Amino acid sequence: MNGKRKRVARDDLVFSPLDPTGGVETSKSERGGTMLEQRDALTELVKSQVGEGKRWSTREFAARAEDPETGYAPGKSLIAKIINDQGYNITAQLVSALAAGLGLPRPVVGAAAHLQLIGYTEEELTEGAPATLIRTLDAGGDTPKARAVAERWQAEAQTEA
Repeated sequence: MNGKRKRVARDDLVFSPLDPTGGVETSKSERGGTMLEQRDALTELVKSQVGEGKRWSTREFAARAEDPETGYAPGKSLIAKIINDQGYNITAQLVSALAAGLGLPRPVVGAAAHLQLIGYTEEELTEGAPATLIRTLDAGGDTPKARAVAERWQAEAQTEA
């Protein structure tokens, strides 16, 4: 980033595979005494379902991914950028469109964007949408089996709490 940090609005954060934090050191920093976890979760979610040999082609997915509130729909070239680990802007509308396309709750896809851009502490990953996200990613993406596993784990976590 040439020693300069790019300022962006909250709803228009920039992701770059070379610098996923936008110049902010987070992956090795500590917050609240706990290591911060960070991974390319939004990219992983989309890649698990979209592309050659996957559930949807980029064209099919682009046709189904539409933000229900604004009508925003990413084009197939943007979807291709996401699954090919190229830089792309993460916006609120993109998160909503990806959630609709993947058939996942918006808070889970929003948690993926948060994890990719900012990260979570270990404690934050133990409940709610962030925990469901991690379980979904670890179970292999958004498949009926993965959803069933994530739902079972979520129910178990609520019972234990």
